[in-house]
Amino acid sequence: MKSFSNTYIFVFSTVMVMLVATLLSFVAEQLKPFQEKNVEIEKKLDILRSVGIARDIDDVDDKDTFVEEEYEKNITKSFAIDGSGQLKDDVDAFRVNIKAELAKSPEDRTLPVFVFVDEQGSEIYIMPMEGKGLWGPIWGYISLEEDMTTIFGAIFAHAKETPGLGAEINTEWYQAQYLGKKIFDDAGKFTSVRVVKGGADPADPHAVDAISGGTITSVALQEMMEECLGNYETFFKNKSN
Repeated sequence: MKSFSNTYIFVFSTVMVMLVATLLSFVAEQLKPFQEKNVEIEKKLDILRSVGIARDIDDVDDKDTFVEEEYEKNITKSFAIDGSGQLKDDVDAFRVNIKAELAKSPEDRTLPVFVFVDEQGSEIYIMPMEGKGLWGPIWGYISLEEDMTTIFGAIFAHAKETPGLGAEINTEWYQAQYLGKKIFDDAGKFTSVRVVKGGADPADPHAVDAISGGTITSVALQEMMEECLGNYETFFKNKSN
């Protein structure tokens, strides 16, 4: 039986590793535009769903085309602001990475805003959110009515939350609780929306039910909303005056 020297085996293994690495790099580079497009479509879909559009996306034959057309038709404008609520020129709001912005100090953050006009001609303002759940990242979008305090719609998603428990944040029944809730109290103080273990008082405009068995994820979502929407507090107040 022919034997190979250690040098031969080492050289052969090194060459094979380099060939495989090169091939994987080439494939990844070729797939990158498709991956970026998928991320863009999912982001546009979440923005649409936050105002009640495209929730029946599973019934659509061509998802990408549908989302692109609905986004173009319904999201009338977008812009970015700084931590003091001032407009930031020459910033593409759609390209702002909210996770990266939250890692900065509040005064250095760039905050995106998306605008939808409802059937009555009222402008609805949409803001992104990003946070940490029990097992991984959670994120979502909140839309507000023109009074800048009443929640028009909400969409939440997660990466690794427990099925049947924390994962319930991305279900319609849970998200529907937020509709009509208010993020400012009657005195104009920012309150966001808190989750209540055991059930919130239906008459409380600032509270929703926590998920049974998923309290940690519910609280994480509460903290996400409070931090992310808190960044927009000055903008909300200026816009409502």
